[in-house]
Amino acid sequence: MGDVSYARTPWPALAFLVLVCLLVVPLGRSLNVLARGPMQAAALGVAVRPLEWTIYILASLLTATAVTMAGSIGFVGLVVPHMLRLVLGNDQRLILPACALAGGTLLVLADTLARVVIAPEQLPVGVITALLGVPTFLYLLYRSR
Repeated sequence: MGDVSYARTPWPALAFLVLVCLLVVPLGRSLNVLARGPMQAAALGVAVRPLEWTIYILASLLTATAVTMAGSIGFVGLVVPHMLRLVLGNDQRLILPACALAGGTLLVLADTLARVVIAPEQLPVGVITALLGVPTFLYLLYRSR
């Protein structure tokens, strides 16, 4: 279920996250256009296929880095962007850096709560994130009806 307590040297992953953020944030405008659909984005001058492949590759590398550092912790990467979209809107120039900060914050808070709830034992962090993620997804499903 994943556990943050084994992440001893976060510096390589943190450096990689900063590097990827520096690469992705300038793509925010193109991602905003792509959100309207690939045909509209292509008509407005966005190179759709290279942009999609760039995002797929960077997202895969970031996911692999996160899982290598902390294991599989569900719902953080799924819930945080949806929660932020409800608050900030859908501007990728704001959402991308906000997701990195809010995802890390959520994980630290969930890890702290997992360590405190049944101390001296520790719950898996995934239990805490699932308790937040499931109701959020149910709300989003209900709202999209």
